[in-house]
Amino acid sequence: REHVKNSMKHAWNGYKEYAFGFDEVKPISGEGSNSWAGIGTTLVDSLDTLWLMDMMNEFNEARDWVANELDLNKNVFTSVFEITIRSLGGLLAAYDWSGDAVFLEKATDLADRILNAFDTPTGIPYGEVNLMTGEAKNENWLRNEVSLSAGTSLQVEFRYLTEVTGNREYARKAEKVFEVMNEIAPEDGLYPATVVNMSSKARLGRRENKVSFGSRADSFYEYMLKIWLQGNKTERMYRDMYDKSIQGMHDKLLQQGESGLWYIAQSIYNPEHEYTRLNPTFDHLVCFMGGLLALGAYTDPLGLNSERAQRDLKTGKALTYSCYQMYASSSTGLSPEIISHWSSGPVPDRFSSFYMLRPEAVESFYILHELTGDPVYREWGWEVFQSIEKFCKTPIAYGHHPNVQDVNAEPEDKMESFFLGETLKYLYLLFDPESKVDLDNYVFNTEAHPLRIFDRH
Repeated sequence: REHVKNSMKHAWNGYKEYAFGFDEVKPISGEGSNSWAGIGTTLVDSLDTLWLMDMMNEFNEARDWVANELDLNKNVFTSVFEITIRSLGGLLAAYDWSGDAVFLEKATDLADRILNAFDTPTGIPYGEVNLMTGEAKNENWLRNEVSLSAGTSLQVEFRYLTEVTGNREYARKAEKVFEVMNEIAPEDGLYPATVVNMSSKARLGRRENKVSFGSRADSFYEYMLKIWLQGNKTERMYRDMYDKSIQGMHDKLLQQGESGLWYIAQSIYNPEHEYTRLNPTFDHLVCFMGGLLALGAYTDPLGLNSERAQRDLKTGKALTYSCYQMYASSSTGLSPEIISHWSSGPVPDRFSSFYMLRPEAVESFYILHELTGDPVYREWGWEVFQSIEKFCKTPIAYGHHPNVQDVNAEPEDKMESFFLGETLKYLYLLFDPESKVDLDNYVFNTEAHPLRIFDRH
């Protein structure tokens, strides 16, 4: 645990010295970079990590920057989804843990700027919003569609804001999205990766006609379960949507490679729902599913010992083992971004053999360790952590690795905010014997920001 804390200190100090207040620090050149509207994204994404690691001096410095320097009035279009999960989620978690009203004040200001994005004919938000003017639009290439995850995964944050401010508007707009998605649900609960938000009635999109639990889709399925947990398991629709989708995944997408490893395939979406073509491509992003399935099993209304919960737990463990092998089978012990096939183990996609400091595998290690107590997840996490230390560390912070099969490659000049906000947080909590976070009382948003579950009965 102390080793992970030291890594956080190293990354934070590099950010503070070279790029304090910028969205990101470049870990080789030391330049500050604004990839997310210039609103201190790494700083805000790191607030609860600093708090949970008891780095109070650093937390208070960051808090003062938020209070005195954070300016949200930026005349730039930015991703509604990313700014909600990273910045709004980060501010809300900092408020939840510290009780400091300055975080709630800034969160409310940011949420009010994002709300305009919900003003579409369907209520499913636009993909991008201008924080100064409130103008909102879809990404150009998607035209009248928005990606599934970006358009549908904003509820954990906006519902929490309603809970602490009493303003129903936030939850109402966010919850409407799920009501619409439930109305247009495919029979098997498996949605294509885009949804039409700009017609008089929402419908399933065709611009990217794949069905996947990875890129552009992942957090929609995650939030089905997490909204239900956040509401203290009182809102049945969300759990029913989750169970339907997980059944569909087991029936149509779960595959075992020749190597014996299990994975969730992608399929080509067609409205007739004849899934003839499966694609073994597997994003590192899908590795969150191991932890999610375990969380779903342990909270299953039928009970943990039910056939369904035991199936989901078994699948969750199997997928997490596959994700561990994505690290263990590479020369550096780091995972590639995308696996192209599973014939002789996880085979990296030749165009996507880089490692982006992503958190999803260690997220599942943490959740499975927390629920099952099995020490193997700590062992796997320690191996991953050592590989990050060995191959991604720079004098300033940590950088993406360009090729996980090349032990001589140098890190790249890029470090996303989620390395501090998610990867290091999950690793720390994995090794933390007296964790402040209890999965019975907190739900993590999709950017690893733990928010208190509502007191409802």
